[in-house]
Amino acid sequence: MLITMSTSLIIISIALITMLIASIMSKKTYMDREKNSPFECGFDPINSARLPFSIQFFLIAVIFLIFDVEIALLLPMIMILKISNIFTLTSTTMFFILILLIGLYHEWNMGALNWKY
Repeated sequence: MLITMSTSLIIISIALITMLIASIMSKKTYMDREKNSPFECGFDPINSARLPFSIQFFLIAVIFLIFDVEIALLLPMIMILKISNIFTLTSTTMFFILILLIGLYHEWNMGALNWKY
């Protein structure tokens, strides 16, 4: 009991010292109007925040999210490879990838991936 408590105190003290050092080192050394403004993305905070942007950036972000979710759904299939029927797992994975490839081909065919107007 005493060893567990002393180990916990040592771990907590190391964590607190690390957080204190990180807090001290991360302080801003100078005050800047742009750094203190709520917008650091290039928009002027005085004017309207509803400025138009290219829809291409939005489409690329959506495609990235789709393929990011695809990887999150395919990784568990690798984990159950030993305990699953290999035919069922392979057919399910191929069907899933086929749906994603058809969607990518559709976006490519519709011109969503073209950067020239």
